[in-house]
Amino acid sequence: MESKVEEIPTELADRIAALVDARVDQVLQSKLGELLARQTQLRGMTPSGARRLAIVASKGSLDMAYPPLILATTAAAMGWEVSIFFTFYGLDVINRRKLAHLKVPPLANPAMPVPVPNFVGAIPGMTALATAMMKRWFTRARIPSVEELLQTAQSSGVQFISCTTTMGVMGVRQEDILPGATFAGAATFLDFAASADVSLFI
Repeated sequence: MESKVEEIPTELADRIAALVDARVDQVLQSKLGELLARQTQLRGMTPSGARRLAIVASKGSLDMAYPPLILATTAAAMGWEVSIFFTFYGLDVINRRKLAHLKVPPLANPAMPVPVPNFVGAIPGMTALATAMMKRWFTRARIPSVEELLQTAQSSGVQFISCTTTMGVMGVRQEDILPGATFAGAATFLDFAASADVSLFI
């Protein structure tokens, strides 16, 4: 005796088909999103399509405070996403207690515009003299001060990351750091730098 197969009502069949189609569309959209995200990562681009600059600022002298800030503000003005990771002596650049006292060491610094023999650079007061000279040169060239560049960078969306590991080693407190900075370790910066177009160690 043959068993009779009951037909599914048309209305129910249409409903099932619609649910299946909706689920398939959902899975396809999810997979498409994953593929696009992977493509973006491989191309080294941010989801917004903006280029990305990652800078490690490791030095705290006056002359070495300028390069990361000038590069960062320039990139930000060009529409790039920028993050600066301040670590070791680079923390002095965003340390409110030390920012106003950044100096230029003339001792063993052959790049000084005016060559200074080591025995002269070791004379007390030479560091202060070299620092004053460099500040005058920057003023004459109409280059903004480090403080002004820091303000410009932050107002342009440049992210400052203060290395928490170095802060612990050097006894730097969070209240010592300029407002607006992020407190994080190397992993946070590396996550940003993983998709950077340009990465610099200064």
